[in-house]
Amino acid sequence: MIYRIIITILCISSSSMLFAQKKVLDEFFISLRNENFNLAKSIVPKLNLNTSECDEAQEFYFLIELLEHKGVSYNNNPLKRTYIPLNCSKNKIVNVISNINLALYNYYFVINSDISVHSVYTKALNEISDTNYDTLKGLILRRILEYHNNIFVLEDHSFNKYIDLYLNSAVDDIDIAITDFYKLSIGIKNTESDLKFDDFLIAKKLSEKLKINSYNTKLKVISGNYLEENGQNTEALKYYYSALNQTNKDSTGSNILMNIHCKMNLGVFHYYDENFEKAIEYFSTINNLEGKLIDRKKIYYDYWLSLTYERLKNYKKAYQHLKTSRRSQFSFNQENHLRAIRDIEAKYETEKKEKENLQLKTILLVSTLFLVLGLLVTSLTLKNSRRKRMLAEQQKELEKQKNLTLLKEQEINTINAMVAGQEKERIRIAEDLHDNIGSVLATLKLHFENLKLNREKKHFNQEELYEKTEKLIYETYLKVRSLAHAKNAGVIANQGLLVAIKLMTEKISASNKLAIEVVSFGLEHRLDSNTEITVFRIVQELITNIIKHAEATKATINISLFDNTLNLIIEDNGKGFDIEKVKLINGMGLNSIQKRIEHLEGSFLVDSTLHRGTSIIINLPI
Repeated sequence: MIYRIIITILCISSSSMLFAQKKVLDEFFISLRNENFNLAKSIVPKLNLNTSECDEAQEFYFLIELLEHKGVSYNNNPLKRTYIPLNCSKNKIVNVISNINLALYNYYFVINSDISVHSVYTKALNEISDTNYDTLKGLILRRILEYHNNIFVLEDHSFNKYIDLYLNSAVDDIDIAITDFYKLSIGIKNTESDLKFDDFLIAKKLSEKLKINSYNTKLKVISGNYLEENGQNTEALKYYYSALNQTNKDSTGSNILMNIHCKMNLGVFHYYDENFEKAIEYFSTINNLEGKLIDRKKIYYDYWLSLTYERLKNYKKAYQHLKTSRRSQFSFNQENHLRAIRDIEAKYETEKKEKENLQLKTILLVSTLFLVLGLLVTSLTLKNSRRKRMLAEQQKELEKQKNLTLLKEQEINTINAMVAGQEKERIRIAEDLHDNIGSVLATLKLHFENLKLNREKKHFNQEELYEKTEKLIYETYLKVRSLAHAKNAGVIANQGLLVAIKLMTEKISASNKLAIEVVSFGLEHRLDSNTEITVFRIVQELITNIIKHAEATKATINISLFDNTLNLIIEDNGKGFDIEKVKLINGMGLNSIQKRIEHLEGSFLVDSTLHRGTSIIINLPI
């Protein structure tokens, strides 16, 4: 009876502890939702996290930092961050936070990683789908809706299922108001028609409910957009300036991003008001900021700067900003943007053609003077033209044959290089066998002959001879084993590709001349040995190229496995090179790598600009 009472008391006590822990977690996630980051920091010590063997608290602090700064800052106070997920915790919630941090870090800091972000969020959401941690679910769902709001600019309604999930896990009226905000904001982007009066009323009503700064500011901008579209410019400006003033209070990432969003709207307002100098003033304010999300915003700023300079008839600057905008791979309002591109390009080309036409008129005037002489040689020209055409066709055929021969020579050179490498490896192994193992085996032979002789005549201490022979056999085993291990050197057969790459980069980074960051995703399991060796050699050769040629101080190795495709992105901040002028056939061993990747049915892309570094993207089917 007493035993049962003790068990019951322990169960009630354990249940009370879990309830108390969940309550503190709810307070933490609600403070993040309300953008009260100082409160969130003060709650972390109350979570009773492991901070000795496995510092779980660092994941919560890093989550606060990511949501507070969003990877953006002023140039005079840059944010430089690296993130390695915590893999030592057995706490399910901590591991979910690690996944969220990885997605946020890739979204805010890492180039060419946006594709992986949504899948990492979905994984984190699935991990807690069967739990009652609704505030944590709300955090993940807000990040997914933020992703849809910022990334997808063409019509897409897949966000609605996440709205429904958010409503199902809403803990108060603020959560419900946030779902209404995203339905309004993303819904506006999904239509090309003007804002409706209903949209204005919804935005006004939500701004009274949602006092969270980032949402409230955006709602004021939406209200201003509606008033501007309906000719109420004075009232629109009031909303725009009210939103702008609201974002000047601190330097959090949300305020910085909303501040430039407000200035963008003010710049567009003055553009349509034909106050182009004022528009340029607002469009240029983004230049003192940095961050991956800032770079995405700069695309829009360059786009509108190109339109503004085009209206000022400064076609050179308009074309420069247009090219800057086009270089980005980020997709936005493509129909209007492409229409503007065609417009400005046409005017730029017209200006060029006017100069060319002036030159052409001069040429035609001179040509007229020689027209009479031209008539005299017409007959000879007709005869020569036929002869030249035949010569041109022959020359074309010769060039074709020459190119085919060159391609064959390249293939033969590549094969010869591979064969030479294999032959070199065989010679090295043969030398090791001859010089090391051969000499030991010869000694062994002598020992066995002595043993045979000693069995009959007893000239030597037989036990000592057996012991020496056994040592020689073990020495031979060790040499054979080291030779076998040398064959797979670099990939570290017992630990795998990712560990080998990290060990290599650590050794290189230790020199303090080149800092290399390794970012990985989806490599929880080993690949087959041949693939790991091949990939490691490719990475090793590309990093060697960076050390030898790039004059870089930083490099990043992104290695990810998605849907049976291994993706490698290797970037540096070195001097770069002109890809149009440098042929891969002559360039830094890249031709050899390209041939190996083609042999593996993969793809190989080099993106480099002078003084702006180099990016190499490789995709290999697994």
